[in-house]
Amino acid sequence: MASSTLPPLRLGIAGLGTVGAELVGMLQSKADFLAQRTGRSIEIGAVCARDRNKDRGVDLSGVQWFSNPTEMAQSADIHVFVELIGGADGDAKASVEAALARGLNVITANKALLADHGLALARLADEHGTTILFEAAVAGGIPIIKALREQLAANDVTRVYGILNGTCNYILTRMEKEGISFDDCLADAQALGYAEADPTFDIEGYDAAHKLALLTSIAFGTEPASSDIEIDGITRVTTVDMNAAAELGYRIRLLGFAMRSEGGVIQRVHPTMVPVSSAIASIDGVTNAVAVEGDYVGATVLQGPGAGGKATASAVAGDIVDLARGTVIPTFGVPASALSPFTKAEPRPDARFYLRLHVTDKAGVFAAIAGHMADNSISLESIVQRQRSDEPDDAKMIILITHGTTRAAIDKAMSAVADDGYLVSDPQMIRIEHF
Repeated sequence: MASSTLPPLRLGIAGLGTVGAELVGMLQSKADFLAQRTGRSIEIGAVCARDRNKDRGVDLSGVQWFSNPTEMAQSADIHVFVELIGGADGDAKASVEAALARGLNVITANKALLADHGLALARLADEHGTTILFEAAVAGGIPIIKALREQLAANDVTRVYGILNGTCNYILTRMEKEGISFDDCLADAQALGYAEADPTFDIEGYDAAHKLALLTSIAFGTEPASSDIEIDGITRVTTVDMNAAAELGYRIRLLGFAMRSEGGVIQRVHPTMVPVSSAIASIDGVTNAVAVEGDYVGATVLQGPGAGGKATASAVAGDIVDLARGTVIPTFGVPASALSPFTKAEPRPDARFYLRLHVTDKAGVFAAIAGHMADNSISLESIVQRQRSDEPDDAKMIILITHGTTRAAIDKAMSAVADDGYLVSDPQMIRIEHF
């Protein structure tokens, strides 16, 4: 082990689930390696978990145990508080607040906590001369937080976007490649442990939105604003949409998207058709990818495992190494007082849409739809009628591709079509983006 005059860095780890157990195993097996890289030893001073007798596959003998994470945060035996409990409130929030108030640096993988309370916690950290590091909270093992907060700090970032949820990407990839329905893919994802028993948080886009809010804050220097994100999930994507996308030269991915625009910032999470030639379209399975566009660096893409015990533990360990080396950066890259209030920009009228409509097979339907589009200043690039074998004889499917417009204009046009009584089911709307 490398000799050092620095005292050991002692950690308090709250939460010994999959990530916590992997982290303990990594720190123990790589103790000498990490000491050489940081110039000091890293030790586990205390842990907190409900079940002390559970076999987690790691040796915790001789480690101080706590049943209450807030009590552990107040222990004099730890220098860094590692929160791996999860959840936006409750024990996670209370223990992090206690650690910061005591002057401890905090490391967390808890995106929900930071999306909901990140600004208040960052202010508390600044008040006590500490920081919150959260590489593991966004995109698993991909070092996107460090890249934005440090390596790309000299860039004026104009856009950040990416695949931020592995569960959704797994489902969409299998639907595309194997022609399997959404429901069947979701069931497989649950069986494999990629999706929770209640998958709503993932498939409705909320998980990706929490991560996007954190990326937006660092990229644009704004206060986190997860409540100001337009969110659409993937539950209404069908194999029909997948096939249509392929014919048009696209693939469908759930993207989180943030862009500086006139008057503020645009934040969106939604299924997106992206060109098959784009880097983001090639990301399959549970892999995540994040692209950043800056004025000096241009466009850069980072990809890797977005979840899993080992990948997430690796991200937590990277934050631990930074603190062991003495690297302390404000939570969102600048002091909380320097973050600008988030201003939601007005939508730009340059969005292209794929629309799939199931309509009654009556004379005048095409003309009525085209008329409502024109009334809302929506120009159509193409309009195609298709008949599906599983549709009744008195219904037909119409696929439209628009030129640049806004979601509000599309909604108004579709509402008018519905008022005409032509729609058999709710229309499908998927944005088209070119990267």
